[in-house]
Amino acid sequence: MNKFKKVGLTALASSLVAVSAQAGELTVTGGANITLKHGTASSTSNASGRGIGTDKDVKFAGSGELDNGTTFSVVTATVDSQTGLTSGYISIATPSMGSFLMGNHSGAAHYKYDEEVPQVYEQVSDITALVTANKVGDFMDNNHITYTSPSFDLGGASITLDLGYASDANDTQTSDGGVPGEGTYGSGTEAGITIAYDAFKFGIYGAERENETPAAAGSDTVRDEFNGVWYAKYSFGPVAIGYSESYLDSGVTGTAEATTAAKTLRTAAGYFEGSQIGVAFNVNDNLSVSYTESEETYNAQAGTGITVADVDMEVDAIQVAYSMGGMSIKAYQMDVTNPAFDEDADDSKVTEIALGLAF
Repeated sequence: MNKFKKVGLTALASSLVAVSAQAGELTVTGGANITLKHGTASSTSNASGRGIGTDKDVKFAGSGELDNGTTFSVVTATVDSQTGLTSGYISIATPSMGSFLMGNHSGAAHYKYDEEVPQVYEQVSDITALVTANKVGDFMDNNHITYTSPSFDLGGASITLDLGYASDANDTQTSDGGVPGEGTYGSGTEAGITIAYDAFKFGIYGAERENETPAAAGSDTVRDEFNGVWYAKYSFGPVAIGYSESYLDSGVTGTAEATTAAKTLRTAAGYFEGSQIGVAFNVNDNLSVSYTESEETYNAQAGTGITVADVDMEVDAIQVAYSMGGMSIKAYQMDVTNPAFDEDADDSKVTEIALGLAF
């Protein structure tokens, strides 16, 4: 997106004592999308329809630099402009000790690791929220501080570490000076490592949060939630391939759900695990295509003497993207088998075409 406004600022001049800030700038960028979508209304409904939608994004980013070389940035983003703030965070990058991120709906560290297979348009979770990888660590989005180390070399490979802590990992925004109330969850922690070597990239990530309510009614047992994901990607010429596996155990136990019942992440007893494979091809500088295959499995972890079969949900996606300056045309077709991990549910198919304009 092209910047269209820069406003000079004198940032934090009156509030910093040990070091001073040089003049900073504020940039405003944005874009608009017009989408035409056809297919089932949701992952749990076979009602089909067509819709035309619009999406307007505006992003304000302020930045500056201190005398010791430390840089900082403040980002606020909105969607549809009239719906209010969707994300906002503060990032501080030191010259040699890494960077720190604090904010709301910022993605924390998990956004670097979830669904990291080549895709030229949307992730497969755009059609169904029941994709394990997309939910791994998403409770770290608010009330958190995330640290990213400087990249360091080891045997020719570049290695980066991510560490995060959330004092209240309930994925609910807390305003300045606010204190979250008691709830289902306590604190959360996350850790990830990324290794890049030439055209190869590998990442592994894990997140855990405290459950503050019993695992089942009438029980004193409390099981914490754990999520994890890893991926590997490789590029050669115009082709990129990738593979990823994910795991989500919310710590919920109880009655096993039938194979013919719709399941919900973090509500259904048992755990979810998934895998994705993707390949993308750049036809030329403007046109690219990709194919993604995702398989998610629900494991009921039924008790002794109770047998409940696993249920697989599969998503296949073909995508194409064409760009020309600030304009892009993107499309996908996604097919979902056993949506919501329900063997009785009709298969769904969704097609979306989007016109994007960036400024």
